[in-house]
Amino acid sequence: MRTLKFFLFGKFRIEVDAKVIQKIESRKAEELLVYLLLYRDQPQSREQLADILWMEIEPEQSKAYLRKALWQLQTILESYGVQGMLLVDGEWLQVKPHFDFWLDIKVLEEAFSNTQGRRGKNLGEGQVKSIKDAMEIYRGELMQGWYEDWCLYERERLQHLYLAMLDKLMDYCEAYGDYENGLIYGEKILQYDRARERTHRRLMRLHYLARDRTAALRQYQKCVAALKEELDVDPADRTHLLYEMIRTDKLETPAQPNRVGKNKGSETEEQLNILFSHLSTLHKSLSQIQTQIAQDMQVIQKTIKNKQS
Repeated sequence: MRTLKFFLFGKFRIEVDAKVIQKIESRKAEELLVYLLLYRDQPQSREQLADILWMEIEPEQSKAYLRKALWQLQTILESYGVQGMLLVDGEWLQVKPHFDFWLDIKVLEEAFSNTQGRRGKNLGEGQVKSIKDAMEIYRGELMQGWYEDWCLYERERLQHLYLAMLDKLMDYCEAYGDYENGLIYGEKILQYDRARERTHRRLMRLHYLARDRTAALRQYQKCVAALKEELDVDPADRTHLLYEMIRTDKLETPAQPNRVGKNKGSETEEQLNILFSHLSTLHKSLSQIQTQIAQDMQVIQKTIKNKQS
């Protein structure tokens, strides 16, 4: 059996037994294949496909174009020894269920599904590996250079999954002290969304935990600039609070959790950690003030007694 691979991230290509097919000569046949791969789990009506791929052409003509593109696609696949991949059933088309092939977007979607609802620090090692493997195959945006409406929608959806999993890896790295890789994942996120404030906060924390307070403070300045340029807003209060704690060197280093018996966290945990660290610092300061007051009172009492005697 032939080994068939489809790469939709970045530049489109097909591999048949490790032999690379850079493109399909007919652009519409290529579009038809990509669309069927994206929606591989559900049949597509010929009418809908004709309308999506030839939206500005009259229905009868677009259906004729679809028949031609389908014939071209089947001919090209068969020329490379790929038999029976497409299921043509009357007015419906679909990638045949259980047909054996590898698809990069499927790897990403499965990694996201297997870790959905779990924070990075609560992931098992197998789950972390599946995410890292998915990150490796994300070689760029979906079908780079394509600007069809259906493609743009899927591009944004898959990019959202990619960024969400990078978030999980940042969380995992912070929890277990792998600050260097956490910083790398954060910078990758900002390449796609430079005004992502939560990522800037995490990068500030990671720089500080890696004992680079200067980089942490500079990260805050990058955050301020990005938010102003992209959204014309100032950083949130919790971002400014984190900055003040780093500036005054009062951000506590959290204890790393044990990998055994992890509990599920919540989206508010980051804010609670910052607040707890802030309150802990205040508590220490108040204790020092209280001690100093007690010592000063003792000195005053001794002075009064000495004068009375």
